[in-house]
Amino acid sequence: MPRPLPLILCAIALVAACRPSTRESTATVDTGPRRLPTGARLDPAGTVVDVGPMPLGMVPTPEGDRVVLLLGGWRQQGVQVVDRATGAVVQTLDQPAAFVGVAFSPDGGTLYASGGNGDVVYRYRWADRSATLVDSLVLATKAPRANGTRYPAGVAVSPDGRTLYVAENLADSLAVVDVASGRVTQRLATERYPYAVAAAPDGTVYVSAWGGNTVSVFTPDAGGLRDAGRLAVARHPSALLLNARGTRLFVASGSTDRVAVVDTRARRVVATLQDPPPSGPGEGSTPNALALAPDGARLYVAEADANAVAVFDLAAATADVPNATGADRLAGRIPTGWYPCAVLASREALLVASGKGRGTAPNPDGPQPILSREHQGSPANTTLRQIGGTVQIVPLGDAAELARLTARVVAANGWDESRVPSAESRRSYPRIEHVVYVVKENRTYDQVLGDLTQADGDTSLLYFPRSVSPNHHALAERFGIYDRFFVNAEVSPDGHNWSMAAYATDYLEKTVPSNYSGRGRTYDYEGTNRNRVPDDDAAEPASGYLWNLAEKKGIAFRNYGEFVVPDDADRAGPMPSGYKGNKPFLARHTHATFPGFDLTIPDQRRADLWIAELQEFVRQGQMPALEIVRLPNDHTAGARRGSPTPAAYMADNDLALGRMIEALSRTPFWRSTVVFVLEDDAQNGPDHVDSHRSPLLIVSPWARPGVHHRWANTTDVLRTIEEILGLASMSQFDHYGRPLRDVWTDKPDLRPYTVLTPSVPLTERNTAMGPDARASAHLALDFEDQADEDTFNRILWRAAKGQDVPYPGARRLTGLELKRGGY
Repeated sequence: MPRPLPLILCAIALVAACRPSTRESTATVDTGPRRLPTGARLDPAGTVVDVGPMPLGMVPTPEGDRVVLLLGGWRQQGVQVVDRATGAVVQTLDQPAAFVGVAFSPDGGTLYASGGNGDVVYRYRWADRSATLVDSLVLATKAPRANGTRYPAGVAVSPDGRTLYVAENLADSLAVVDVASGRVTQRLATERYPYAVAAAPDGTVYVSAWGGNTVSVFTPDAGGLRDAGRLAVARHPSALLLNARGTRLFVASGSTDRVAVVDTRARRVVATLQDPPPSGPGEGSTPNALALAPDGARLYVAEADANAVAVFDLAAATADVPNATGADRLAGRIPTGWYPCAVLASREALLVASGKGRGTAPNPDGPQPILSREHQGSPANTTLRQIGGTVQIVPLGDAAELARLTARVVAANGWDESRVPSAESRRSYPRIEHVVYVVKENRTYDQVLGDLTQADGDTSLLYFPRSVSPNHHALAERFGIYDRFFVNAEVSPDGHNWSMAAYATDYLEKTVPSNYSGRGRTYDYEGTNRNRVPDDDAAEPASGYLWNLAEKKGIAFRNYGEFVVPDDADRAGPMPSGYKGNKPFLARHTHATFPGFDLTIPDQRRADLWIAELQEFVRQGQMPALEIVRLPNDHTAGARRGSPTPAAYMADNDLALGRMIEALSRTPFWRSTVVFVLEDDAQNGPDHVDSHRSPLLIVSPWARPGVHHRWANTTDVLRTIEEILGLASMSQFDHYGRPLRDVWTDKPDLRPYTVLTPSVPLTERNTAMGPDARASAHLALDFEDQADEDTFNRILWRAAKGQDVPYPGARRLTGLELKRGGY
């Protein structure tokens, strides 16, 4: 008979309570550029001040001494007014939702701000250098708790101030709104996911298509606008910028690192500004916001993933400025905060708004009460809640100063050409011919391996000790303990993209905070858009995924559960009849019955399927060079009644992994194989070093045992896989990665691995009633990470530790780690 939940995990609580922490948490003042989980360091120029999270838009006020930010973060969305000289926040106006679009009327008396999931545009009166909410312009009527169907993004106002133009991001249309009546008078079709709107002095309106390749052009007509066709620019265009006379339109394409320049009179692209990192694939800078110098001859481009602003000196024909003397080339870069999303330029200074600001930081004093979605403004310790933005004021200097700033950007990003892979790179590895890449769900290092006394763990944060995860512990001890491994990602949408593509697009980065905070949108981040498989995936990186590298190389590849959709989506059945990859090449190489994320299916089923096919490979004498395997059940279902307990879920996950390694170790392929095991993200738990620190297992006869303190992250693992298999790179992050060339031994340990059985029965179920069981019943667990992060974490904590152990504040990178530096 199943035991009540507190007794089920009694052993876990006792183990954690009886063991001292192997390292106390530390935090000191930063003494130098801090490292992000992406591997880059932050070294912003000028004066940096804190603002709200994810400022996606920024416009100058009519007086010119202030700017208005539009916040699109997890914990807060709305409008902030910032003093332009000092960066001080002088006014904050929260909105239920906001997204990208903010603009003033030509007379300066009205401020319009997108209402995102509310399907409205908020209208503020601007007077005495501050904003006062007047009303909202309704794009669609919806029930109070329903999600938006229009989702206003970019906004622009007609030159006479009578008309508001709104990009309806989820409706693939431009709404034309009569300001006086507040009515939508026209809707005109665009390509998918319209993003920005620009209104020219002659009344022409331009709309970019985040999910397409064009800018839609609409010209004035009797009673409104008419469709004047589309301009092909570049893949997934986002930010738009018109010069003062409206003769040039600049169009950013984030995932191709390009800015197209359009002659609006001739309606053609007259120049393309190339904006990639110094070498490697043309993906990884992510240009996503634009500003012109007052003379129109210099363009500033916010590079979200380079944490910089690129400076382009334009040619006369490109700028449509007769005395411009540039050559349309990158003149230099200016270092910013993490993920710059908006930029403004004056003669004296740049103003830069960075979405993720100062990066991760320690937070030992997280809140104790359970937070619900109604308390999104409260401080908390989950990753998306903690992200805050910054505004940066950078005085503009001469060419020598720009050169010095450029050198800082290069150093901060680790754009070291000596790290670029070469023909010699593969010689650093043993004779490995097969890579198995296993991706799991959401655990921190301390949750799973915090009781390994050889390394830097904190047992007070342990969820799943050796008794629950014996194979994780034994594999780490035999093949290497990595206590300075960090996932690049914050949550699963970027987690699976970082894990498969070494990159996350601006579409993903800018929409996830809204999706995760219950402000609408669908989960568009693993091959589907709007719950369908699209022809052109808005979240797909231009360089593709790891399997595309395998396709280009011509090596054998097999996929087990990653980026799949069920053939039979009937959730009432015991299991869908089959699965297919949702990308063309992936579909041809995906195991048809291996499940994706589905907590109703044990990981033992996944292990059975993988092992059965492994035995078939043995019979054939051939094993694919690259395999991707998804083992998701360490995600758990919290305290949901009737579901396996968190310990049982983890035991299932642990046993499945152990069985797979045992089976592999008894085949002829063992000598020539390495298995990399990591989490897609580490959002669901605390860690005393950093919330992004996570378990990494490198399992191979060639893996060197012991404790490895060297710094590494997800994209470093990808760089390692690429070098072993002779593959190209996908973005700047794996191209300039820190491959694990130094963790191998000269003499292989060919002993087979013997699987260990967890002490927790896999059949244990949650039976207890109470607040946690009731809360778990309402958690959205059909897809990964749809549940409220903080609530889920606290349920897990109490399940593992009991009701009387205080929930810890999750911590970020410590002063010790900053001092140590790492690789």
